[in-house]
Amino acid sequence: MAPAPPDLAAAPGGPGHPADGHDLIRVHGARENTLRDISVELPKRRITVVTGVSGSGKSSLVFGTIAAESQRLVDETYSAFLQGLMPGRARPDVDVLDGLTTAIVVDQERMGANARSTVGTATDANAMLRILFSRLAEPHLGGPQAYSFNVASASGSGAVKVGDGAAVRRSFTVTGGMCPRCEGLGRVDDIDLTALYDASLSLEQGAITVPGYSTDGWYARIYRGSGFFDPTKPVGEFTDAELHDLLHKEPTKVVVDGINLTYEGLVPKIRKSFLSKDVDALQPHVRAFVERAATFAPCPACGGTRLSEGARSSCVAGLSIADVCALQVTDVAAWVRGLDEPSVAPLLGALQGLLDSFVEVGLGYLTLDRATGTLSGGESQRTKMVRHLGSSLTDVTYVFDEPSSGLHPHDVQRLTALLRRLRDKGNTVLVVEHKPEVVAVADHVVDLGPGAGSAGGTVCFEGTVEELRTSGTLTGRHLADRTPLKQRVRTPTGVLEVRGARRHNLRDVDVDLPLGVLLVVTGVAGSGKSSLVHGSLPREVDGRPVVRVDQTPIKGSRRSNPATWTGLLEPVRKAFAKANGVKPALFSANSAGACPVCSGAGAVYVDLAVGGGVSTTCEACEGRRFDASVLEHRLGGKDISEVLEMPVAEAVAFFGSASEHREARVPAAHVVLARLDAVGLGYLRLGQPLTTLSGGERQRLRLATAMASPGGVLVLDEPTTGLHPADVEHLLGLLDRLVDEGTSVVVVEHHQAVVAHADRVVDMGPGAGHDGGRVVFEGTPAELVADGSTLTGQHLAAYLGV
Repeated sequence: MAPAPPDLAAAPGGPGHPADGHDLIRVHGARENTLRDISVELPKRRITVVTGVSGSGKSSLVFGTIAAESQRLVDETYSAFLQGLMPGRARPDVDVLDGLTTAIVVDQERMGANARSTVGTATDANAMLRILFSRLAEPHLGGPQAYSFNVASASGSGAVKVGDGAAVRRSFTVTGGMCPRCEGLGRVDDIDLTALYDASLSLEQGAITVPGYSTDGWYARIYRGSGFFDPTKPVGEFTDAELHDLLHKEPTKVVVDGINLTYEGLVPKIRKSFLSKDVDALQPHVRAFVERAATFAPCPACGGTRLSEGARSSCVAGLSIADVCALQVTDVAAWVRGLDEPSVAPLLGALQGLLDSFVEVGLGYLTLDRATGTLSGGESQRTKMVRHLGSSLTDVTYVFDEPSSGLHPHDVQRLTALLRRLRDKGNTVLVVEHKPEVVAVADHVVDLGPGAGSAGGTVCFEGTVEELRTSGTLTGRHLADRTPLKQRVRTPTGVLEVRGARRHNLRDVDVDLPLGVLLVVTGVAGSGKSSLVHGSLPREVDGRPVVRVDQTPIKGSRRSNPATWTGLLEPVRKAFAKANGVKPALFSANSAGACPVCSGAGAVYVDLAVGGGVSTTCEACEGRRFDASVLEHRLGGKDISEVLEMPVAEAVAFFGSASEHREARVPAAHVVLARLDAVGLGYLRLGQPLTTLSGGERQRLRLATAMASPGGVLVLDEPTTGLHPADVEHLLGLLDRLVDEGTSVVVVEHHQAVVAHADRVVDMGPGAGHDGGRVVFEGTPAELVADGSTLTGQHLAAYLGV
C-alpha cells in the first residue's frame, strides 16, 4: 500500500510554517549567463515553478546553476580515477549554493539520433521483453540476446583460462536476434551516386557535393591528397578503377601532408556518418541531402522488424517479440495482463508497472519499436519521466523543462497530477514553465525578468501563485490572458487536397487544407497531426517552396552565434574587407583574425583534471577574440568585436540604408537583422554564443531564417514551445503579418491562444494512436466551439469562458 501523502500544512515550510535553513535550497549571487547577481531561496519538498519571458534567465538559474552544481558535486563522490574518465564540470558562477540534494534532470533534449535506439530500448521495456521471451517463448532460442536486434549471431574460438591451469582454446557460439540482411536497422538504402559529385569538376574545383566536403574542408583534403587519382582531372574522366576508389574503396591507410590518415570511399563513409543515424534527427541541410541522395525501403528479409527469422518465429501467447513491439503501449499492457505465468510473476509485474507509467504520462499511443530520434522534445522528456515514476527514491530534486510541451490541454491535467505525486513522495520539484495550468499547481513561484537577455536576469517576484496574480509583473499580468476569437477570418485562396493519407496512424484521411490563411492543425498528442502535415505536404505548392520549421535542435558550439548561424556575418566580413583593403578571413575569429593566445575563443580554459576546469578571460584580447591588429580596421567607426557586441535592434539601424556611415550600409546583413528583430530577438547580441540561447530563442532564430522566402507555405511545429504568454501575443502578430504578405501558414499546435486566433482549424482525433488518425472537425474556431463534440472544442470553450 502506498504511503499517505505528507500533510503539507503541517510540514515545515508548508502554508503557515516558515521554512528553516535546512528546508531550503539557497542561491546567493548567481551570475551564470544573463543572471545579474541574483539570490533566491527555494523550499524543499515543494513544487517551485520558475517563470519569465523567453531569455530572461530561467534555464540559467534552474539548469545552469542549481542542477549543474548538484551533478558536479555528485561527480566528486567518485574516485579520482573515475573522475578522470568523466566529462569535467566547471562550478557555476555563484557565491553561495547550499541545501542541494541529488538532481535528476528531465529535459527536452532529443534522446539521440542513433537509428538503433527505440522507445523500447531507451526505457528497458525491450530488455524485460527479451528476458520474458527467453523464458517462455516457443520454439526456445536461448538467452535474451537471441531476441535483440542489436546482437549479431557469431561463432569462433578463443583462449580461456581454466582454473589455475594454462589457457585453452574453446569454441563459442553467440545467438543474436539481428537480421543479417539489414544488420538490425530494419531498412535497406540505395544511394544515387550522381548526387555525390559533379562529374564536370575536378576534386580541386569542388566536385564532391556531400555536406561537409567543401574544397577547404578536411575531408576533401584527404580525397585530394590520397594519391588514388589526379585531383585536377574532372571526375567524369576517371577510369572505372579510379571511380571505384572514390566511391567504394574500403578503409585504407594513407599519408596526407605528412599525416597518417585513413581513407575510405564516399559511399561507406556516408553510410556510417549519415545513414546510420535517424534521418529526422539530422541537421536540416544534411537531411535535405540524404532525402535527395538516398532512398530507404523496409528490409525485404525481416519486413522492417530488424529481427532474424528465428526471433520472428518464436512466440509467447501467439505473438513474437516483433509483434509485441509493433503494438501501441496500451495494447502491450493488455497483452501482459493476460499472461498467467507464476514462474515469471515478478518480471511481469515490473513490466506492467513500466507500461502503466507510459499511459500515465500520456504516451500510451507510442509503439516500443518507434525510433527515439522521431520523438518530439515533449515526447522525449515524458519518455525520460517513465524511468522515474516507479522509483522508490525520496528527497531528490527533479528538474523539468516545460513538461507540458507537446501536450493537449486534456493531457496537462494528468501531468500536473504526476508533479504532485513526485512532491508528495518527499521530493523537490523544480519546473521551468509558462502555461498557467502548470503554474497554478506551484507551491512557490520565482518570476525572472523583467525582459530578455541583458534586460532580464533579475528576480521580479517570489511567492505564491495568488500573490503572483496581483504582483504587477509581466507574468502576473498575462497569467489570466485569454486571446479572443478572431472577429473576421480570412477566406482561403485555394486548397491543398490530401487524399488517402495513411502515414503512421492515419486512417485513409481525405481533407482539403486551405491556403492563404492561418491554418491550425490540432488534436491530442498522438492523434496524427504531425503525420498529416509532414507526411502530406509536397516540397512545393504552385512553384513556391514549402518551408518547415520543426523542433530539430540547433547544433553549434560556443564559437557559433546568431551572426554565424544565420549567415549575416559573411556580408559584414566582406564589407569590412572592402572598406579596409584586406582579406575577409581576417574578420573571422575562427580563421586568420583569431587571437593567437586563445585561438579566437575569447577565454583560456585550464583543465584541472579531477578538480574540474577553470575558464578565464583571455588577457591578450580581453575576451574580444580577435588579434589586436584586426581591431585596428573599422567599419562605420566600429571594429569587428564591437559589431558582434551589438544587440540586433541596434545593428538593424547601423547596417540599414539610413546609417550615417555610407560604408556601413550592408543590405544583405540588414535583411537578416530585420527578420531577427521581427521575431522578437532584437535584444540578442550578434556574437552571443548559441549555447547560451534558450529553447524559445533558438526556435525563433529558425523562424527568422525560414522567413527568407516569403510566399509559398510555411509549416510550424509547435512554435509556442518555450514562449511566455507575452511572447505568444507577439508571435500571433508575426503570423498575421506573414499571411497578409502572401504566405500560407500551417501550424501544428495545442496552445489555445493560437487555436482561437486561427482562420481555419483541422482537429485530429478523437483519441491517440489507433484511437485517432481521423479528421474530427474542419472549420473556423467559432464553429469548433459551437460544435462542442471534440476535446479541443470543449477545452477551447472553457479557455474562452463560453
